Formats: sequence, C-alpha cells, structure tokens
Amino acid sequence: MQFLHAEDEHKELTYEDVFLMPRYTEVTSRMDVDLRPSGVEGLQIPIVVANMTAVAGRRMAETVARRGGLVVLPQDMPLERMEQIVAHVQSCHQVYETPVVLKKDETVQTALNLIYKRAHRGVIVVDDANHPVGIFTEADGESRDRFHSLEDAMTKDVVTIPEHFTPREIFELLHTRRLSFAPVVNRDGVLVGAMTKKGVLRSFIYKPAVNSHGKLMTAVAVGINRDVEARVRRLMEIGVDVIVLDTAHGHQKRMLESIKLARQILGPYRPLVAGNIASEQAASDFIDAGASILKVGIGPGAMCTTRMMTGVGRPQFTNVYQLSKVARNKGAYVWADGGIKHPRDVSLAIAAGASCAFFGSWWAGTYESPADMQVDEQGRQYKENYGMASHRAVVNRNEKLDAYEVAKREFFEEGISQSRMYLKDREKSAEDILDRITAGLRSTCTYMGAMNLEDLHKNAIVGVQTNAGYREGQAYSNGW
Repeated sequence: MQFLHAEDEHKELTYEDVFLMPRYTEVTSRMDVDLRPSGVEGLQIPIVVANMTAVAGRRMAETVARRGGLVVLPQDMPLERMEQIVAHVQSCHQVYETPVVLKKDETVQTALNLIYKRAHRGVIVVDDANHPVGIFTEADGESRDRFHSLEDAMTKDVVTIPEHFTPREIFELLHTRRLSFAPVVNRDGVLVGAMTKKGVLRSFIYKPAVNSHGKLMTAVAVGINRDVEARVRRLMEIGVDVIVLDTAHGHQKRMLESIKLARQILGPYRPLVAGNIASEQAASDFIDAGASILKVGIGPGAMCTTRMMTGVGRPQFTNVYQLSKVARNKGAYVWADGGIKHPRDVSLAIAAGASCAFFGSWWAGTYESPADMQVDEQGRQYKENYGMASHRAVVNRNEKLDAYEVAKREFFEEGISQSRMYLKDREKSAEDILDRITAGLRSTCTYMGAMNLEDLHKNAIVGVQTNAGYREGQAYSNGW
C-alpha cells in the first residue's frame, strides 16, 4: 500500500478519512477474485464475527461458517454450553440450511416464537420418524388462536427436495412451485435440511469454512482473568479450531503470559489470536510471545465508549496500517477489530494490510443473532444489542460474585448497555450482510487490478479526503 500523497502517511486516519484510487486492471470478472485470507487455513472470506453475547451464538456460527467466514463465540459462556454449540456447528450440513423443526401438536404461539430464528422464516413440522408432514409460515398463523395446534394451521401439501438433487434442480423446483423454501429429505423421506432459492445461488458463490476434518469451523474467545491453561486445553478437546485471547487492553503482563502459555498448549502451527492493541510495540511483543494473529483496535466499536470515557485509542485505518507493517515483517497477521459500518470499510481494512475484518454490531440486527425478535410501536422489528464492557455485560459476567463486588465493578463500564438494532431491508440475514460485503470487496479488487487480497494490499493507493468528500460518495436523492 502507498499513499497518494506521501505526507499523509504520518497522519492518524480512520476509514472515513480515506479513499482508494482506481488502477489499471486486467481482472475481467468479479467472480475470478480469490477472497481467501491468510492466517487461518480453511477460511474462504476475510470476515470474522466478534465475540459479543448479543451477536455470536450457534445460529450465527453455522450460518457464517457455511459461507466461508468465522464466528468467535463469547468468553463468558460456560464450557458445557460451549461444547454443545461447537458440536452443533460441526454437525451442520455444509450446503443445506438448518431448519426450525416442531411436532404437529405444538402450538401456533410456539412456532411464532421460533419463526424468526432463521432467515427462511418457516417451521417444518415433522412426525415421530422425522418425516416432514407440514410447513408453517407467519401467514399460516394469521386469524389463528395462538393456542391452536400446528396440525390445524400448517400447510399439509409439503413439497420436498430429494437429497440427490443438484443445485440447479433444487432451484428449478423451488422456482416452478413458487416456494420460498422447502425441506430436503433423504431416500427414506427423513428430513436432512432446508433450502431456499437464495441458498442455492449462495452455494455456487461461497465455499464453506471447514477444518482438516471437513467440519464447519469454530472459534472461541478466552478471557485472561480466568484459568487460561485449563480453558484452552478443554477447548482443544472439544475441537475448537481457533483460540482468541481477548481483553480490552491487551498490552499488559498477564496477556503476554497468557499468549506464551496458550502457545505451549497449541503447539507451533495452530493459529493464536490475541488482542486488543493499538501500538507497534504491543504488536512486536505479542508476536514475540507467540501470537500469530493480532486483534487490532481500541475504541472504534459501535457499542464502545472507551475513547469518550478515557481518551485512549487510535484512529482505526492508521492503527491497522501501522501494526500490519510490524506483523508482516515478523510473519504474523492482523484482524482489524471495529469501526466497520459499510462494505467499503472492509475493503479499506484489507488495503491497509489486515487479513480479516472483525466486527460485531452490524450483525446484531439479523435473524441469526441470539436475541429474541421484538416489535416497536410502529411495528418495526428489532433486536437488542449491548457492548461487552457495558453495565449489562459487567453484571452478567460477574453474576456469581456477591452484590458488593458487582457494584464496585459497575463503576468501570465502557460500553452501551442497550441499543435497538432494527432489521433493515436487504440486511435482515447475516447472509445478506455477507453478500453486500463480498460483492463490494470483489468490486474493489477489480478497480485495483487485484486477483486476490494480497494483490489488493500491494496495489492500493490511498488518498485522504475531507468530510465533504466522504459525504459526496454517499447515495442521495433530491427528488428529481
């Protein structure tokens, strides 16, 4: 990467401050661009979902991994629950979506409570042998008392997709029958998954992120204030692929000790992510201690108030750019953590030298996030989001402590405890967001003459713009 004007290299810049200059290209198709990042074998796209409790759960983990990315599960989760989630994700089909499944004697209310847990917004009703016997959608629940059984409300004319069908045959069947989704069954008629028309197309565009055993990949965050050794060893036994050592201020003695300890357990070749940091010295110290990936960013997150509370942090584009130079010189990699608001920001993070973009709040307002769907006074759907250093997170994290200790810790919150994340058109599913980001990133590469992400970084010419320049690039309508 180089700056359009050399003197700009010494400025502290964030994503809104900069733009990319187009270059001569011989890339003829966006689909020829290779989006695989460096640093973690198996990832197909440079997208990592942050370990926020309101964002990262089992549905998000399987959905994003199926499309080539990675979700980091939160460190506050009990190990027993973590084991269940990892086992679930690893058992998921790499192409077929996981359906919401109920029996016919369940109520309409139960189905409506679960229907927004999946982007296809449907429930497959099965018999005791797990054969599909009905489909329930929101429309089926209209004018029905909530205590009615699904048998009374469901559509009983079920069109199923044979497991041996090709993607084109699946698409043609759904298109011809005008179906939004349908169950997939094996030769015995047993349910094995569900497919949508978009899902079929995505199976062409994306490859799943799988480990050496052919299972969808998982990652878990580990806090450094717990028994790091015992937790990392247990996570390895469970089969977690990527360990992320995580704390707000990473450049400290306890973190460096934790990195060394984790590296001894993982051996020399497994990826080890650690953060968060914002200085070149921290990057160097982390790598020397054994970290292979640096989580870079202090304060740019949407739910984070660290900079306003403390004045500590660094503009994210420069942060990523400077620490990536250190990492590259030492054979390590950077995940750009936070500040991602638009697809352009992912492209800029990669151009600055990051191997992956790491962010959370954008995913909170999707079907796949763990929170329950709610409706406001205007009938708009939303989910609640909160920061991992907020009052709410502090209380949840320390619920086993006595009230006095919890009250003391509440004084040091640095995050927003409650925010409504409304479901937006074309962004209601995590897959919708992935579509937007990867489409933008592929287009960026064609503008930069880049066949892959490393080419994007090498070819990038970055200019600095005014606020008016940034606003000029935003879509608008004046009514003409």
